[in-house]
Parts: sequence; structure tokens; C-alpha cells
Amino acid sequence: MSAVVAPSPASLLTGKPLRLIAAAILLVNGLFPALWILFTSLKTEGELTLKPITWLPHNATLQNYMQAFSDQPLHLFLFNSFMVALLSTLLTLFVSVLAAYALARLDLRFRGLILALIVAVSTFPLVTLLVPLFEIMRALNLLNTWVALVLPYTVLSLPICTLMLISFFEGIPRDLENAAMIDGCTRLGALFQVVVPLCAPGVFTAGILAFVNAWDEFLLALSFNSNPSLRTLPVGIQLYQGEFAFPWPVISAALVVGIVPVAILIVIFQERVVSGLTSGGIKG
Repeated sequence: MSAVVAPSPASLLTGKPLRLIAAAILLVNGLFPALWILFTSLKTEGELTLKPITWLPHNATLQNYMQAFSDQPLHLFLFNSFMVALLSTLLTLFVSVLAAYALARLDLRFRGLILALIVAVSTFPLVTLLVPLFEIMRALNLLNTWVALVLPYTVLSLPICTLMLISFFEGIPRDLENAAMIDGCTRLGALFQVVVPLCAPGVFTAGILAFVNAWDEFLLALSFNSNPSLRTLPVGIQLYQGEFAFPWPVISAALVVGIVPVAILIVIFQERVVSGLTSGGIKG
């Protein structure tokens, strides 16, 4: 008879039951809040206050969505958020591609120190940067403009995007760039015509991260823009609450409307994002 081998503690920690439990926790943590917001947006005020709590709406209504657009200029909030997020994402990608390529390809003397500083800067809490950034924007007369948000959002997303792209650029053989430059390309031409297309999954992943960071940001958008016509979505949603009332169904409807663009973006580029995350994780 063969001896029965007891499972090791390591195999128990990486076993299928534990993986299923971890997946269930992640699913509940990520999916339940979104479903709760969606169900709340379809309920009436009266149904929301019923006891015991009703999980699913008994009489689903779209009135809250219509009210979300009529009570506040939600379409304007969406437009401002989209433009600010798009512009900051494009600027972030352009600068991070150049920075990552330089750190991955050029023989920089203080490369290790530069990478350490990039990591250190990415750990700064946003609230500690609020006052300096505000003073800079005021000195440049950029308050109450899109630029006042585009520039800080770019700076905040640059560290993570640069670090992510470095690993992709290091995985591209130098011979491809050399061949392109022999054929007449400049170094920048080889970068944008050869290297960047080959690193498309990483570029898309970095772009999604930068876009979501800009789309969700609240503190800087609240502090740098007091012009009602320039309010972004996170700032605009807080206007739905009154002094003594919180219309949660209407607020939930506005939240759902704000989630939809990001969800569509992720669904469209899902394969590239997953490929970018996995490829970046296995490069060494």
C-alpha cells in the first residue's frame, strides 16, 4: 500500500478551495456595491425606506434617471469629466512613453536613483500636494480651467504609467529599433513606429489607468474649479444632496450614469488590458 502524504501548509494555502473563497470575496466586494447602486437607482423613495430592506426593486422606475438630468446639468458634468480625462490621458501617455523609453534604452548615469524617485513620488498622499498645486495654478492664472486639472492629473498618473511601460520596452529587442534606424528612421520614429505598436497592450493598460484616475478624482476638481460650467462628474454628484435631504435613488442614478462610460471603455479594451497586465507581470 502506498503511503498517504499529508498536504503541506503551502499546498493548503494555494489549494483550489482557498482560491475559490478568494475569488468569491473579490466578486462580492466588487460586484455587490455596483448592483446595490443599480437597484437603488430603480427604486422610489418610499421603497427605499421600507423595513425590512427590499433587495430588488418591486416596481422598477426610470424616473430617477430623468430627475438626475433635470435636477442638475448631468450631461455637462459628463462632458467636462470626459474631456479632462481624455486630455490628461493623452498627455500622460505621450510623456510616459518618452520617459519609459529613455529609462529602458538609454545608459543614464543615475537610472536607479531616478526609478527610486519615481516610486517615492507615487506614494505621496494627494492631500499633501493640494496646497502647493493650488498655489502653482493660481500663480499661472489657470484656476477655473480644464488645464488646472489636466496638468495635475497627468503628473499624478505619470509614475505608475512610466513604471508599467518600462517593463514592456525592456522586452522589445533592440535589433528592431536598429533595423528601423538603418532604414532611415530617427530614434523617435523608431519609438513611435516600431516599439509603441509592439507594446500596444501596455500602452492601452496605462491609458485606462490614467483615464480612470482622472475620471474618479474629486479633491482637486473641487478645489481648483469653482465655475459651475466646469464642474466634473464627482463634484457635480454631490450637488444632488440638499441641506436636510439625501435623494439616494437620484444620486444612485447619477452614479450609474457615471459608471457606464468607464465600464464601456473597459469592455471594449478588455483583451488588451488583460494582456497588458499579464505581460507586464511576467517580464523580468
